[in-house]
Amino acid sequence: MEITLLFAPLICSLLCGFGWKIIGENAACWIATGGLFLSAFLSWIVFLTFDGTTETVQILRFIESGSLSTDWSFRLDRLTAIMLIVITTVSSLVHLYSFGYMAHDDHFGEGVSYKPRFFAYLSFFTFAMLMLVTSNNLVQMFFGWEGVGVASYLLIGFYYKKPSANAAAIKAFVVNRVGDFGFALGIFALFMLTDSINFDDIFAAAPELAETSIRFLWTDWNAANLIAFLLFVGAMGKSAQLFLHTWLPDAMEGPTPVSALIHAATMVTAGVFLVCRMSPVMEFAPEAMVFVTVIGATTAFVAATIGLVQTDIKRVIAYSTMSQLGYMFVAAGVGMYSAAMFHLLTHAFFKAMLFLGAGSVIHAMHHEQDMNNYGGLRKKIPYTFGAMMIGTLAITGVGIPLTHIGFAGFLSKDAIIESAWGGGSMYGFWMLVVAAAMTSFYSWRLIFLTFFGEARGNKHTHEHAHESPMVMLIPLGVLALGAVFSGMVWYGSFFGSAEQMGKFYGIPTAELAAGGDTHVEGSEDKHDAGHADAKHGAAPDDDGHANADDHGGGHHGPGFAGKPGEGALYFAPDNTVLDDAHAAPKWVKFSPFIAMLGGFLMAMWFYIWNPTLPARLAASQRPLYLFLLNKWYFDEIYNFIFVQPAKAVGRFLWKQGDGRVIDGGLNGLAMGIIPFFTRLAGKAQSGYIFTYAFAMVIGIAILMTWMTMSGGAK
Repeated sequence: MEITLLFAPLICSLLCGFGWKIIGENAACWIATGGLFLSAFLSWIVFLTFDGTTETVQILRFIESGSLSTDWSFRLDRLTAIMLIVITTVSSLVHLYSFGYMAHDDHFGEGVSYKPRFFAYLSFFTFAMLMLVTSNNLVQMFFGWEGVGVASYLLIGFYYKKPSANAAAIKAFVVNRVGDFGFALGIFALFMLTDSINFDDIFAAAPELAETSIRFLWTDWNAANLIAFLLFVGAMGKSAQLFLHTWLPDAMEGPTPVSALIHAATMVTAGVFLVCRMSPVMEFAPEAMVFVTVIGATTAFVAATIGLVQTDIKRVIAYSTMSQLGYMFVAAGVGMYSAAMFHLLTHAFFKAMLFLGAGSVIHAMHHEQDMNNYGGLRKKIPYTFGAMMIGTLAITGVGIPLTHIGFAGFLSKDAIIESAWGGGSMYGFWMLVVAAAMTSFYSWRLIFLTFFGEARGNKHTHEHAHESPMVMLIPLGVLALGAVFSGMVWYGSFFGSAEQMGKFYGIPTAELAAGGDTHVEGSEDKHDAGHADAKHGAAPDDDGHANADDHGGGHHGPGFAGKPGEGALYFAPDNTVLDDAHAAPKWVKFSPFIAMLGGFLMAMWFYIWNPTLPARLAASQRPLYLFLLNKWYFDEIYNFIFVQPAKAVGRFLWKQGDGRVIDGGLNGLAMGIIPFFTRLAGKAQSGYIFTYAFAMVIGIAILMTWMTMSGGAK
């Protein structure tokens, strides 16, 4: 079954891409779609029936060189199972959705067959992602990692006749390769220190890495911290974190289904998956994880600020994706990997639905993407409006505070914010709360500009706006179920008690010492006394810290145990973030709800109650508005620092190196020196015997002289 769900997308991709001329366009596209639905069905069976025990399925021998052994094998644990349902569910629904969205594409002329190529690319991308998440060693993961890069390049640049699409594809390819360089260095370092790239061997050696120094860039580094940092650099590129994020909004040049597949739920989550997969190493790298937390929190904030003023509906959702990925990295950075995976799962449902809903709006408005030209569409496209409303309620975090009742984002996002507080990162906590308020604002701004108010833009386009076909609406309905219920259904498994999470992830648990004052053997509490009172069930203090018993928290009952690699995730004995998050004061638990409500009221004020205010505010705060509209000028800065100098160096090497040195030298040799000696040789070829005899005598004389002077005559 595991082999079938892995290779079905690849086989169907090949049949669709190379066999469509034989079996026909529609048949080829349906074969690709059928393969993905088969994989999705099998993935859900694996997820629902998995007992938490890690299994390995051998596929074939791959690379063997000395101690390097990289068998291609299928690693099945809870992390793999989660990623399987995320990837295959979204991909299968995107395939189905594409039948409607890609039915008539203005980028291609009449009679041009583009759909088989598109579906083949989608299926190949899915196979590469499955290869990545099922890998049992870092080399196999790297092959899947790069395969995803190739497929995303093809999909982003699918409209190859469009210059902006080609530029976006190249940008995504280059920026991701920058991150991949760090990822590769991390793999090299692990192999050098552990003599293996297999996960089991690396995880077992993780405690030793924490005690090992390694020399890199003329400096001694702690091996665990350096490796964790290098691996995270790779994750930064793939998951569009700050400084390596510039490719993500430009990638919206591809077809909208591509945006949902790549940028909502699959490719961009690969970095989060990598950090969580390597949790046994990350737990021994505290300095590196502080860096992960800071980058994640800053990314969430920066992306949210940019999303406030964007008018392209797809780019607004793209920056929202970038911001939500920052949330996931904050959770991983403070050691709450399960919360990161929780938000990864719920985010896949509502973000894919938002992207596909945006595609439905674009389809209805004849490919118009500027929200300034929308307005009043809720009656024209009611089903799309309903789906977008559900997605917005999910991403903004609507729910009942202090309960486990709410939309998917309410539970997973709140879990991360509470984890940031419990992990002691106040910078991460406040940045995420502020980002939550801005997320609510620009999400409701999108809804109000698109579906409410008076119709703006082309009158003819508005008059002919229509609901999408059923083949595009069915995926929205399926994703809506996940956006509503996934958080409530799986809250306990991802952010419940240690016993629940241990059973779900296959993590060994053990009873804590009586009274809950100590951890299992080998553990050590490194948190300060103020936090200890809250997590050990003390009464509330004057600052409003709640009694741990009120939240079901505290160190009572089982705690995480086991060695690195025993279970899909690893929590070190001194990692008390889960208990600290559960024991967070009520104001911490209320803060995301207050932020959500504040953003909603602000959007109502700007776009419903006083719709002239945004224009007036943009005019009065012109520099700030332009700063955000131009995305903090990252593209311009990078162009000045990297692109232009690279072009200058290339131009110099072209003109001076290639032109003058290589071409000039070769041309000079070919057209000057060689003809000169050719003419001399021609004159020597007189045809007289005495000329050749004279040349022989001269040669013999020179040879004898050299032998005599060099000692050859002794």
